[in-house]
Amino acid sequence: MSALTTSPLSRLRRKPAAKERVREPFRDRVFLITVTGMLVVILALVLLPLIYIVANSFSSASAVSAGRVTFWPVDFSLRAYEVALSNPQILRGYYNSLIYAVFGTLISVTLTVAIAYPLSRKRFFGRNVLMTALIFTMLFSGGLIPTYMVVQDLGMLNTRWALLIPNAIGVWQVIIARTFFANIPEDLHEAAMLDGASELRYLRSVVLPLSKPLLAVLALMYVIFQWNTYFDALVYLKDQDLFPLQIVLRNVLILNQRNVGVADVAQQLQQQQLANVLKYALIVVSSLPVLIIYPFVARHFTKGVMVGAVKG
Repeated sequence: MSALTTSPLSRLRRKPAAKERVREPFRDRVFLITVTGMLVVILALVLLPLIYIVANSFSSASAVSAGRVTFWPVDFSLRAYEVALSNPQILRGYYNSLIYAVFGTLISVTLTVAIAYPLSRKRFFGRNVLMTALIFTMLFSGGLIPTYMVVQDLGMLNTRWALLIPNAIGVWQVIIARTFFANIPEDLHEAAMLDGASELRYLRSVVLPLSKPLLAVLALMYVIFQWNTYFDALVYLKDQDLFPLQIVLRNVLILNQRNVGVADVAQQLQQQQLANVLKYALIVVSSLPVLIIYPFVARHFTKGVMVGAVKG
């Protein structure tokens, strides 16, 4: 009887009953556990080699040569880093790689945006033909010798331009940028045109501010490519003052190995041990800039790739 006479207002004042926890189906739980286990295995496969390299780089040369280092430094030592950072060739290679990475990225991002934006406009005449020609270069290229002859005829051999211009535009990056620009609402373009803006003004004032995730993706891709440049420098450069870091590290390690064998046995052993630990320190030194940059652009990187992959 009391339940029937309870006023609607009192019913509203009552605390809502606690929601029962929805139990996940057994198959979903098995799936999540399996995916989590796979991710843990992948993380271990990626992380353990990095820890091993870092631990060896901070260990003594004798401990590294004896194989006593696993995932923690043994006989902590900074000798390898002292040798690496005191080498003028390595410092010069660092300087050159920074130049190639910074200016190469600026050139590549600018040219990629310049070609991708017109290709994203539906009214651009011949855009399908140009896009087909770009995709064709992903499948077939002129080859090393014709490319070398073009670089030679343009007078870029043994210059910094040889590492900045020939590979300035990546077709895959153009596809990502084109797809991103195509997903920007057309209403923004129409409003800008009604306000009297030109295509260049619309690109600068509307498109680029909305494309920060895309620009972060392109910049990270091009920075990694330029920083790891090896083969192009090996082919086009002869002046050691222009060598990027990767070439310098290769030469330092080879010279270290060649010097072993010209002195007495004790000195040979010492140089060989130093060469063993030096290679780990050089790996850390060459990878550090990319590892520092990535956390700052990781969020934009993920967002930009997903947005650029909505449709092709």
